[in-house]
Amino acid sequence: MNLRDLRYFIALAETRHFGRAAEACFVSQPTLSTQLKKLEEELGVPLFERAPRNVLLTPAGEQILEHARQALAHVSQMQEIARHTKDPESASVRLGIFPTLAPYLLPHVVPKIRQRFPHLELLLVEEKTETLILQLRNGLIDAAVLAEPVADEHFDSMHLFTEPFVLALPEKHPLSRQRTLGMGELEQQHLLLLEDGHCLRDQALAVCGLSGASEKEGFRATSLETLRQMVAAGVGITLLPMLAVQPPVPESPHIRLMPFRDPAPTRRISLYWRKSSVRAGFLTAIGEQIAGLPKSLFEMKPRKAA
Repeated sequence: MNLRDLRYFIALAETRHFGRAAEACFVSQPTLSTQLKKLEEELGVPLFERAPRNVLLTPAGEQILEHARQALAHVSQMQEIARHTKDPESASVRLGIFPTLAPYLLPHVVPKIRQRFPHLELLLVEEKTETLILQLRNGLIDAAVLAEPVADEHFDSMHLFTEPFVLALPEKHPLSRQRTLGMGELEQQHLLLLEDGHCLRDQALAVCGLSGASEKEGFRATSLETLRQMVAAGVGITLLPMLAVQPPVPESPHIRLMPFRDPAPTRRISLYWRKSSVRAGFLTAIGEQIAGLPKSLFEMKPRKAA
């Protein structure tokens, strides 16, 4: 029995899906399946019930799961103590960030972190929220920048910033003639949204629910940049996070960006880490560098495009 196989076991137990578990563990699905079969053979009991479209823990698997979590937590604590004791500012930190934030936040915060901690090895992991939460639980990353709320009693967190949304419209859209928008003016509008699995999709759907808007049927984008291009092509309108329309993001022709009047739709961003982490103080110091972004980054600038 080894730690790797325990991580595979926990990942499958939490996702109940071989593909997602393999993705979270950075291995192929056949590799994960083979190692879990070996673990079951070593223990002498089945850990999972494998149905065509469902994966369930057996009673033995349920009992073993908590022990596996404890074992990995203890090992992670030992590793963290060793790294922290040597030199907390020159060790490696594995930081997860979700895709609709990472490319727009990192240019503003990585130089600050490097300046403050010149010997730190910052390893960045960009994954969807569900995968990052799983990796954080299992000790594969040290902390994650996520959109609130994340309901997990094993995590501590600190609030970093609140990011407003802006409405991106084709330049000839009827709403583009206004200077600002109220939420009610989205009523009966159909928004282009991301595919399932992106937290921005859930945030946009929440805005739709409050404003009376709905999703444009027949299309779901795989990335924020695809959404941007669809708006530029005149296909529809969408919500974009404020950091995604600020320099160094280049301007996009044929797009009008519209800020909302108060109360504007926003998303709250926080840093999360395990409560058991011995590096909580250092992770908080990193969080302070992220939280210290200029207020101007969260305000709409007079640009004709994003």
